[in-house]
Amino acid sequence: MFDAACPSAASPFRIADKWGGMVVLCLEAGPRRFTELRVPLQRIAPKVLTETLRSLERDGFITRTVFDENPPHVEYELTPLGRSLLPAIAACREWGFANLDAMRAARERYDGDGAEAA
Repeated sequence: MFDAACPSAASPFRIADKWGGMVVLCLEAGPRRFTELRVPLQRIAPKVLTETLRSLERDGFITRTVFDENPPHVEYELTPLGRSLLPAIAACREWGFANLDAMRAARERYDGDGAEAA
């Protein structure tokens, strides 16, 4: 059904994972250090944040700059490609706000049906 050569196979689905979009939003105002990202993303484990940053860097959405200072520090920043994601993320957030009540109600109905069947 889906051709392996289809360009959508290379699509950046990781921005829709649990943390990718949030990291992009955290970098919207400008570069941040790892520890600065940890403040708004306090629920994410450092290992998972590192993996997410590497994935976003691999796809060209962020850059990682190492500063040769003592002690050295690293900053992450959105690339123009990464900035191009912001309108799509905003549209997804707008849809989520508009449909949150309906989605919660559907989950409650589903969970209620599942509990009765068990």
